[in-house]
Amino acid sequence: MSGATAASAVRARRRPDPARRRLAGAVTMVLLGSFLPWIDTAVGSVSGARGAGLWTFYAAMLGLAAVLIPLRRVAAVHATVFAATAVVVPVWQVLHLLTLVGMNGWVPGPGLVLVLGGGVLGATAAAQLFGPAATTTSTGPSSSSRTSRD
Repeated sequence: MSGATAASAVRARRRPDPARRRLAGAVTMVLLGSFLPWIDTAVGSVSGARGAGLWTFYAAMLGLAAVLIPLRRVAAVHATVFAATAVVVPVWQVLHLLTLVGMNGWVPGPGLVLVLGGGVLGATAAAQLFGPAATTTSTGPSSSSRTSRD
């Protein structure tokens, strides 16, 4: 290849979308939190996989699809459903326990906290996906990032 064709063969790389990276982090948090203990008691802990954690795990699969789908609006809708599930289910779990036994004898486990945090992070990513797309491309180091020495 000659120098002219080699320069034209350089493909512009798109920078990873920050909303999709944020959503991938949220999906990871929910996937891990779905199987960790949701409730700690004096008798033992209750795993999320025995109850509502399965719902959040299934929602995390929907969130993973949102990370991989190239269509931005469709991904935003998927991310919204994922985030709503990952926020509503842990809040419902806590409210249900508060009405049953109050705050005596149990504390929220790490799985419940991770799922709720992942849901909030997923909601911010969904809001970002509904907004305008970042249209920056990178073809290598720019001349503005180089410093000249006099």
